[in-house]
Amino acid sequence: MMRFAAIIDLKGNISEAIMKEGKTSLKSQKEEEHFCKQVAMRRKIRQQFDKSLGPVNYVHIERQKITQIVIYPKRKTIYVTMEPNMDIKRKLEIVESIKKKTTKL
Repeated sequence: MMRFAAIIDLKGNISEAIMKEGKTSLKSQKEEEHFCKQVAMRRKIRQQFDKSLGPVNYVHIERQKITQIVIYPKRKTIYVTMEPNMDIKRKLEIVESIKKKTTKL
């Protein structure tokens, strides 16, 4: 089950965000904003290796309390959190669905 989704601009500002009803953020608003700035910085760092390694398909981070997914359409970044106990196949299905829906961003 997805918990949170955000569209982040290339500077790390949150353009749009939504939290699943009944869920609460594991981070404060200030922490969330800082994290999104860091996501934008990491994207720039990863792009330095695009020529030699190819572009990033997505970033998948498994934490004890949450799964974090980051996807890089052309001009935006999609950040999604999910429950860590979700089946990996389901997580990958969600990643592919998001990639298809956000190709024009």
